[in-house]
Amino acid sequence: MLQPILPLILFAFVATATPGIATTLSTASGAQFGFRRSVPLMIGSAAGLATVTGAAAAGLASLLLAVPSLQLAMKVIGSLYLLWLAIKIGRAGPPNLDVTMAKPNSFLGGAGIQWMNPKGWAMGLGAAASFAALADGPGQLALLLGSTFGLTAAISLSVWCIAGMVLARLLKAEWQWRALNIALALVLAASIIPMWWTA
Repeated sequence: MLQPILPLILFAFVATATPGIATTLSTASGAQFGFRRSVPLMIGSAAGLATVTGAAAAGLASLLLAVPSLQLAMKVIGSLYLLWLAIKIGRAGPPNLDVTMAKPNSFLGGAGIQWMNPKGWAMGLGAAASFAALADGPGQLALLLGSTFGLTAAISLSVWCIAGMVLARLLKAEWQWRALNIALALVLAASIIPMWWTA
């Protein structure tokens, strides 16, 4: 039973584990707040990706990607939100001195990141086209893709969050924290660029 869906699981792991917007935010949140306080962000991001891929399998992605004005609005809103988050991360200091990023991102913030990223919709549409034969109809495919991407995202983001926690233990001086936060902010800002390459 597992063998037919193994390629889908591998595809989902690669898609969710590679560096990007959600992984960068999970790393930064793990470094600043630890695992427990980062859980809402990670669950929200995983749930957001699950619903995006599920909606893509159900056919909504093709409509969204076919309407240029809606696609442009998603890119602009998503880019501005991510730039705002990057500025917050870049200005943050060590956890005990931080006043600009006083709490981790929320469940809704994590989910919203996925819903405003056209790259996520395109990925969901590609997965739906590639793995449609695994399900009987759009409803079953939406459930299969949503659950697979949601679970793999939760695992991948947890690993990135733990990596952030490990980094935090290695940082002793305030300048090291500043350097890490600026680096994560730059990576997050740079992750916006592929969003504008998505057709």
